Amino acid sequence: MRGIRSSSTRRIAALAVSGALVFSLAACANDPLADQYRQGDNKGFIAGDGAVQEIAEDQRGEPVEFAATTENGDPVSSADYAGDVLVVNFWYAACGPCRAEAKDLEAVYQEFAGENVDFLGVNTLDSPAAATAFAENYGITYPSAIAAETPAIKLAFAEKTPIQATPTTLVLDAQGRVAARIIGPIDPSILKTLVQDKLAETS
Repeated sequence: MRGIRSSSTRRIAALAVSGALVFSLAACANDPLADQYRQGDNKGFIAGDGAVQEIAEDQRGEPVEFAATTENGDPVSSADYAGDVLVVNFWYAACGPCRAEAKDLEAVYQEFAGENVDFLGVNTLDSPAAATAFAENYGITYPSAIAAETPAIKLAFAEKTPIQATPTTLVLDAQGRVAARIIGPIDPSILKTLVQDKLAETS
């Protein structure tokens, strides 16, 4: 699956519902919450330090199986990503480090366009309208599953690996197994290397 894209009509409708929210989500260049994170002021979120945990092929657990709905109302499930490396980012709109890493995640996503790599956000707190506004403001083009609509998606991942910090980013191998975990905001070069390593396993 190469990312679920919303129709213009749905996106416009969601933005209309969240008009006030669009203004509250500051532009990337001037974002107080992202600035707080960069200054080390961890207000309103639990963030890790970007530590990376890799799991050897022979030590990975069972594949993660999930089904949910994206911010655009589209169904999404683990079956959609079968055979691809999948990067899953857990986030919410008021999380400073989530805002700070948003452009980096999108850049890595675009770098792997056309390869067997996909990205999926899991928004842990917000409404679909809030998640849509965030995507518009930060230029995110891959979809996010909305845990408020389908709480079981968080449990599906938590049963396989701890999700104790926001943000957390997982890299799933082509079999859908958790192969790496970044606790806290990503370093794009490290994420890129993790994805490349998992792609190499399939060649």
